[in-house]
Amino acid sequence: MTLLLGIDQSTSATKALLFNQDGELQDWHSLSHRQIYPSPGWVEHDAEQIFQNTLQAARGLLERQVGKPVALSITNQRETFVVFERNSGKPLYNAIVWQCRRGEPICREMVAAGYVQQVEEKTGLRIDTYFPASKIKWLLEERPDIRRQVVDGRALIGTIDAYLIYRLTGGRCFATDHTNASRTLLYDIAQLKWDQDLCDLFGVPIVAMPEVRESSDRFGETDLEGFLTTPLPIYGVMGDSQAALFAQRCFMPGSAKVTFGTGSSVLLNIGHEKRLSTHGTVTALGWVFHGQPTYAFEGIINFTGATISWLRDQLQLIADVGETETLARSVSDSDGVYFIPAFVGLSAPYWRADARAAIMGMTPSTTRAHVVRAALESIGYIVTDVLKAMGDDAGIKLGMVHADGGAVRNTFLMQFVADLNQMKVRAAQTPELSALGAVFNGCLGLKIYNSLEELEKLPSGYVEYTRAMDPVRANLLFAGWQAAVQRVLYPPKQG
Repeated sequence: MTLLLGIDQSTSATKALLFNQDGELQDWHSLSHRQIYPSPGWVEHDAEQIFQNTLQAARGLLERQVGKPVALSITNQRETFVVFERNSGKPLYNAIVWQCRRGEPICREMVAAGYVQQVEEKTGLRIDTYFPASKIKWLLEERPDIRRQVVDGRALIGTIDAYLIYRLTGGRCFATDHTNASRTLLYDIAQLKWDQDLCDLFGVPIVAMPEVRESSDRFGETDLEGFLTTPLPIYGVMGDSQAALFAQRCFMPGSAKVTFGTGSSVLLNIGHEKRLSTHGTVTALGWVFHGQPTYAFEGIINFTGATISWLRDQLQLIADVGETETLARSVSDSDGVYFIPAFVGLSAPYWRADARAAIMGMTPSTTRAHVVRAALESIGYIVTDVLKAMGDDAGIKLGMVHADGGAVRNTFLMQFVADLNQMKVRAAQTPELSALGAVFNGCLGLKIYNSLEELEKLPSGYVEYTRAMDPVRANLLFAGWQAAVQRVLYPPKQG
């Protein structure tokens, strides 16, 4: 049995996972890392802790295995970046996370200066602090010492995948893949290269950015800092959301998936020609294979699973996320309560960084169960917002969407998404699809499989949800959500 080791470095944890060549998960080992909040709206991770957790998770998994994997693959939280020393690979500053809003003033200046069209035309993205460029600019301005090291070549800039590859290979490989590069606001998704004009616009030295390779390419080799007697080649590198799209085998234009994580990403394959959105979604590189790009419309939602974590950690309304389904089903509806999870602004399809979270419609009869149900429903509502915008962009009515991520275990939420959208939802029962997508790319690089068609024939398990709610009721509920969002975006003026 051929085994492949996958590393999934997510927003909350690092997992090492062992798959066989058919994509079946054999074993896994996970370690969480600290969430650092230096100021309101700022989010950081300790990049050194992430690397050490990567080593420990991989070693912990392999120590209990008889068989040895043939390669290591990496999937990662996108848009989070690290500036690190060229010689040692040591981070010079905490990793600045995709959720972090510290680049907002820079983004506002860029928008006011009229750079929106230029940036969107090249990158497919919006000028928003969700993406690294504004935060890299902020860091290099705030820390002249770091800027000097970047300019003179003593320091490098990379998304988490590039940073981990550099550390794992002992500095012998400084590379990223197209999916991660395309999330920086510094990369031309049509030319498939770093763009000098964009780098100049954000004050980022282009020489500090990694080489860009296809996801199935080789990215050096690692012995996990002396743990392995024979190094493992690194094949298969992909940003987590695109990796999930790939693992779902959404290879045909018109196929879509939702990844339910800390935030959520909705991706719709639109084929090999770049198209720009007019309805609040962005254009992403799905992957590049044999030199040919596949593009997708993407709706980025910055706070979905994190909403449930907030109920647990901040309000302490629940002790465990598993309670939410039972509580939601304990009441017949949310009693008119709407939860707007704009904790770090609202992303797609609204793109309002200034929006703030709200719970609306509470009365003396509102209970803990109503609030928890409303929080769960908010995930379904905002996913529906994005799916509708995406369908309008593509000019098609979606009949089915693939779902993955931890929340697919919540049958209430999956059914609610099917009801609101009046479509089938196929919830993947294969766990860890992001890691699997990277591993599938590793299989292509290793020639275990030679085509997407061969991957498509592999078995995949899912639970299918179909519409159960009356469409009139679903439309009324969604209209109520939209009205609540408008009250957050445009609150009534006082006096």
